[in-house]
Amino acid sequence: MRLVQVTIPSGKRQTVLQTLDDEGIDYVVTDETSGREYAAIASFPLPKNAVEPVLSALRDAGLSDDTFTVVVEANTVVSQRFEQLQDAYAEEKDDDIIAREELTAAASSLAPSTKTYIIMTIVSAVIATAGLLLDSPAVVVGSMVIAPLVGPAMAASVGTVVNDHEMFSRGVRLQIGGLVLAVLTAAVFAVVVRYSNFIPPLADVATVPEIRERIAPDFLSLVVALGAGVAGVVSLTSGVSTALVGVMIAVALIPPAATAGIGLAWGAPLVTVGSSVLLLVNVLSINLAALIVLWYRGYRPEHWFRQTNAKQDIIKRIAVLAVAIVVLSAFLGGVTLDSYNRATTTQQLQADAEAGVEATAMSLPFDIQVIDAEVEQSNTVLFQRPERLVVTVGIPPGRTVDSLSSAIDDRAEATLGREIATEVRFLTTETS
Repeated sequence: MRLVQVTIPSGKRQTVLQTLDDEGIDYVVTDETSGREYAAIASFPLPKNAVEPVLSALRDAGLSDDTFTVVVEANTVVSQRFEQLQDAYAEEKDDDIIAREELTAAASSLAPSTKTYIIMTIVSAVIATAGLLLDSPAVVVGSMVIAPLVGPAMAASVGTVVNDHEMFSRGVRLQIGGLVLAVLTAAVFAVVVRYSNFIPPLADVATVPEIRERIAPDFLSLVVALGAGVAGVVSLTSGVSTALVGVMIAVALIPPAATAGIGLAWGAPLVTVGSSVLLLVNVLSINLAALIVLWYRGYRPEHWFRQTNAKQDIIKRIAVLAVAIVVLSAFLGGVTLDSYNRATTTQQLQADAEAGVEATAMSLPFDIQVIDAEVEQSNTVLFQRPERLVVTVGIPPGRTVDSLSSAIDDRAEATLGREIATEVRFLTTETS
């Protein structure tokens, strides 16, 4: 529910009040005594989804863009006519979305002042860098909570659909500046940490699990970013808190930015490139999803001639974002294909180990079984390859098995088409 207050210009009082009567709206009128060009102030409650059409009707009745209008949230309204009004708008499509004016104000308020934005971005980048180097998921999550990145993304998208170039430009500037600042802050802090021995020496930062997760992005990362963008817009247009959604958007941006900075500090180009690609894909995907959902939910500029300009801007920006994502997705596709091939090869090698054990067991007077089959990959950041197959086999007490390693090794090398180290470990087992 919303409480709306509008100032009525001189000469428009009767027309405005007649419009409110026609809509079945309860209202209170107070005479305006400031001596300006306004004659009165009308206050009236509305269902959330009725704000947009009622304000549109009032504009048709003579209220201009300069008319002073206030829309605030109302917790409770006790009125039989208000209940009838709720029923009248219950059939409206998207009955949970807020008015265009509320959306614009909410998006503007999400983007903090430049000074606050810079401070919070620096702090969140430092905390994220510390969490990544310490391999602490809890600390990394803490950095996401304070990251101020949801506002600029939403402001840029809302500015596009309502044809507000100033809001769009500010949102884009804050996004670009914030991400560059986060990367540079992480790099500087990581250099300090590296050479001051705050943590044990790290020859290869890619061995840290929290960092490794951000340097080999696949298409699942794209899904996360698109989901974050959709969730951000849905929460914004529904008039609910975007705090939790802000954390979701920060998940897609702050850790990759910090990882890129760590890669710069350690002189690890693969770490920097992999995390930078993830960062770019995520920020582009968030903006793309937000634009599409906002236009789909029916948000347009107020005047029809501005709607044409906004539609053209949206088409252009969606096309640019989509092309950029497709180009960057070549990297994601390579990583995804590598992950698929690695998983398939691992399953086949494990099947080869089981087949080798079964074939050997047929010639033995006792039972043996595969307890575990582990494939060790090469220690590379991207595009790993199997280097060792370690098979743990259970055998009865006092028994030995010869030539099992050869039986497994032959099958594994036939699968790979090259040599691979095969190791068989025996574990004494008893069954009763």
